[in-house]
Amino acid sequence: MVTHVSSEARGDERGALIAFVEAQRGGLRRAVLGLSDEQAARRPSASELSLSGLVKHVAEMELNWLRMAQRKPNEKQRTQETWGDSFRLVEGETLAGTLAFWDSVAREVEEFIRAVPSLDDTFPLPEAPWFPKDGEVSMRWLMLHLVEEIARHAGHADLIRESLDGKTAFELVALEQGYPSQN
Repeated sequence: MVTHVSSEARGDERGALIAFVEAQRGGLRRAVLGLSDEQAARRPSASELSLSGLVKHVAEMELNWLRMAQRKPNEKQRTQETWGDSFRLVEGETLAGTLAFWDSVAREVEEFIRAVPSLDDTFPLPEAPWFPKDGEVSMRWLMLHLVEEIARHAGHADLIRESLDGKTAFELVALEQGYPSQN
């Protein structure tokens, strides 16, 4: 849900892509608005997903794609044994700390995308069964993929939050903007 589109997003492709990624981040961030670490860690369905786990996963996923595009090693790279830890807070991690980490990743993504010479520049995809063999993607593709991936998880977050306390995405936008509760 886009709550604000900057004037830059209306005419500049990079700005538009950054604004759409940020709008999806906002949906996921709002889903944890006003929750304690314990509330955000709840799993109100048969799914293993929690709000804090989704925030952590998206932050680490975004960092992973950034590092691939930068052709740098990912300092938070997960192994098959630690993959599950990317969907839950572990000892010493907090929701506030995870959100702060994600903010730093978001700033780095924006700086990187603004600095690349062209959105047509490419980077190789890793070998994996879900990627095309010898695949390369553009920076434009990267940003569109981030919109897709974050939006998918923001939708999960909407359902989880509504299951926790009945708050919908629209109520959370109003709460974030300082409007009185409609309950």
